[in-house]
Amino acid sequence: MSKAEKYRNEWKYLIDIAQKELICRRLDPLLHLDKHAKDGGYMIRSLYFEDYYKSSYEEKDSGILRRKKYRIRIYNCSDKSIKLERKKKYGSYIYKESAPLTREEVYKILDGDYGFLLKSPHSLCREFYIECMSNVMRPRTIVDYEREPWILDEGTVRITFDMDVRAAVGSFDIFDSTLPALPVLEPGKCVMEVKFTEFLPSFVREVLPDRASEFTAVSKYVLCYEKTEYMNSFKYWYEN
Repeated sequence: MSKAEKYRNEWKYLIDIAQKELICRRLDPLLHLDKHAKDGGYMIRSLYFEDYYKSSYEEKDSGILRRKKYRIRIYNCSDKSIKLERKKKYGSYIYKESAPLTREEVYKILDGDYGFLLKSPHSLCREFYIECMSNVMRPRTIVDYEREPWILDEGTVRITFDMDVRAAVGSFDIFDSTLPALPVLEPGKCVMEVKFTEFLPSFVREVLPDRASEFTAVSKYVLCYEKTEYMNSFKYWYEN
């Protein structure tokens, strides 16, 4: 773990909606909703990339301790905020880097025109160019979900509930709000994520689900990757 990289704790839970509502009631006096959460939340759409060896998926599936993923993320299918992100993970610790993109640049990436990345002032874009050219990094899966984010300033605590997690299919045009989607969670389930940097206050720990029964390594990307695998191989036909 590099000294220059400030990793955060990330805990994940797969819970049902009834648990979520109870936890939110207990959080309400202690935390507040993110200021960007209009009407209680927002939609997140992430286009994930894979290299020739499917490293992101295979390393997660194999339980590799240190791994990374590249994605382009937008909110509510809008081009007002577009970010190229690299998420590094070391056990239960995460480190995220981001660089801004324009709508036109996203379409260039989808068309396989990566040259502009090499000229970017952002090192993340230049490193992504190397991944695309050397490791054949290409678009693989679109992950959609509705997020309800809660924040506590002390300890930089952030608790999110991701609902209606689904894999968008039909194209990789992330700005197309009409893309059909396949649900990947059991009905009535959602993903709760707890992120914090310095410490997690005891009164927040008390509202968390029982770690023994709920703590999970669930990955929205892996779930959507596997849901759409039939579009990228013949495995679907063999299993059905």
